[in-house]
Amino acid sequence: MKILVLGSGAREHAIILALRAEAAEHEILCSPGNAGMAQDATLVVVDQLDGGAVTTFANEHAVDLVVIGPEAPLVAGVADALRERGIPVFGPGKAAAQLEGSKAFAKRIMDAASVPTGRAVRATSIANVEAAFDDLGAPYVVKADGLAAGKGVIVTSNRAEALAHAAHYLPAGPILIEEFLAGPEVSLFFLSDGDTVRALSPAQDFKRAYDGDEGPNTGGMGAYSPLPWLNEQFGSEQEFVELVTEQVALPVIRQMDAEGTPFIGLLYAGLILTASGVKVIEFNARFGDPETQVVLPRLITPLSELLLAAASGNLEDQPQPKFSDDVAITVVLASEGYPEAPQTGRQISGLADAASVEGVRIIHAATAGPDAPGGDLVATGGRVLNVVAVRSDFTAARAQAYESMGRIGLDGAHFRSDIAARVAE
Repeated sequence: MKILVLGSGAREHAIILALRAEAAEHEILCSPGNAGMAQDATLVVVDQLDGGAVTTFANEHAVDLVVIGPEAPLVAGVADALRERGIPVFGPGKAAAQLEGSKAFAKRIMDAASVPTGRAVRATSIANVEAAFDDLGAPYVVKADGLAAGKGVIVTSNRAEALAHAAHYLPAGPILIEEFLAGPEVSLFFLSDGDTVRALSPAQDFKRAYDGDEGPNTGGMGAYSPLPWLNEQFGSEQEFVELVTEQVALPVIRQMDAEGTPFIGLLYAGLILTASGVKVIEFNARFGDPETQVVLPRLITPLSELLLAAASGNLEDQPQPKFSDDVAITVVLASEGYPEAPQTGRQISGLADAASVEGVRIIHAATAGPDAPGGDLVATGGRVLNVVAVRSDFTAARAQAYESMGRIGLDGAHFRSDIAARVAE
């Protein structure tokens, strides 16, 4: 199969690695990609935000399937342009992508579909924000309505800090003030063809920048899968997945279809397990990062078959995806200053040595080639790369992941040392 993957981050690299692992004969193209992806796919040049350009490229190169990784091309309507020309594409159209592109839209859909979630107040001024804070109380949850690369949310008991966050995003449009929900968080991905859904294995990510969940919110500093502690509350992972499928995924997919905006692609449900049950924190319209990096390495069912079935409307013919009993963890290496002001352009050393650790893969997020032949790669963004370890248990996976991370050099870089520590204990 000839597959075009749009994107340049660790999520897209993880998708490419999963496709490559299932069948060496796949021809995988990627745009724009990064230095690490160049080892596993052919990098091509096409404007991923231009639906016409992507469609022309896919036609000219006889692409069998387009997989849209990041949120920006989805919100820009790239999937719509491809579908209009009959090209199979995994990713929702512009209208359906509002589930991620607008927090207010997602709340409306959840209300219409009777999906459990927290209370929310739409605010258009600081006066609205103050009133919502008085009503909902602390801790304060403030969310930018649009896309913010994982940085548009703040959860704090510091009212002044929450007000400052609100003031920062209000000039761009309305924001949401939400009820604070307490409990462990779970990320659960659903493949959808607009009618049928198939769930992947749950994962948990680590949003805060530093150990002990300290520091600012980030796009994610690490993750692990599966979640064995779900067995204590729900009896098994399967029972949990079935519960969320019936209470969250299917109602949302049916509501989207009823409104004439069928959701075809990856529905990412960000969940929280409260004392009163499972509730939705947010939806994303694509694979999550860094959870994808720990979910896909455990997937036994060929990923290409699942993606094509969803893109073609044939997901009902696919059995539930199967996963290995192995566990996976990923640790993110971030540039100095991330997330506020990441320092870029610095050289990365030790990658070959790090990749030699048993059970480890290095997944690139923001890297570029060296200025001179034989030189080191350089960091081009905040989250630079992921170390992913797949082993039989979490203790072994953590040991291998951190052994590998310790062999990588990047001046000023930081990473969390507590990824999956509790579950390993």
